Amino acid sequence: MELAKKVVDKMMDGDAFSRWLGIEVLEISEGFCKLQMKVRDEMTNGFAIAHGGIAYSLADSCLAFAANSYGIQAVSVETSISHTKKVKSGDVLTASTKEINKSIKTALYYITITNQNKKEIAHFKGTVFLTGKEWFPKN
Repeated sequence: MELAKKVVDKMMDGDAFSRWLGIEVLEISEGFCKLQMKVRDEMTNGFAIAHGGIAYSLADSCLAFAANSYGIQAVSVETSISHTKKVKSGDVLTASTKEINKSIKTALYYITITNQNKKEIAHFKGTVFLTGKEWFPKN
């Protein structure tokens, strides 16, 4: 778990967008991540609901942190999202990963996003490519 936290800390240091979103890392371990953020007014669209990219971005960060938590750099190759409930300013979103499959070169994750009432607001699926490059080489 120490390596996973070290990787995510380094990723967050260079991730201005996740910081702008206000993402807080609640839990991190190998293959698992749980994040939380609060939706702000500037994240809403013309319908006065959160832009779909907000939940997507939260899930994408959750995917990235979980996939990189083993200390090997991973990049997404395919992602998709289904929005199931509307999200408004003031809502607190929590994203949590489930590692479905991991091989030498690829891994598949499902991310569920819930609101402060534990209602599922989106489901995200992401496939990553494992580059083989270590975050913290021993050389």
